[in-house]
Amino acid sequence: MKFYLFKLIPPRPSFAQDMTAEEGQLMRQHSAYWAGLMRQGLVHAFGPVADPKGIYGIAVAELEDQSDPQVLGRGDPVIQADAGFSIEVLTMPSLVTPKTASSR
Repeated sequence: MKFYLFKLIPPRPSFAQDMTAEEGQLMRQHSAYWAGLMRQGLVHAFGPVADPKGIYGIAVAELEDQSDPQVLGRGDPVIQADAGFSIEVLTMPSLVTPKTASSR
C-alpha cells in the first residue's frame, strides 16, 4: 500500500470569501466525492486548510501499490468541471494512523 497527499488549489486566493453559487454546488459535489472514497476505505481524511496565504483543500489516501493516484484527482468533480481548480498529488513515504501506531 502507498499513501498520498492530495492538495486541491482553488481558482483564486479569495475563493473562500467570494465563491459563486455555482462554485458552491461544485464544492458540495467535491465533498460528496471524497466522502464516497472515504466510505470505500481509500481516504483517511480530507478537508480545507486555513492557510493565511490562501485556503486550499487536502486529502490523505491509501491506495494499492499498482493504483494510479492521479485517477482519484482527475475524478474530482471540481477538476472535471474545468472551473480553474488544480490538484497536486504527493507521495507520502509513510503514514501513522491509529491502526499502524500500535506497531511502532
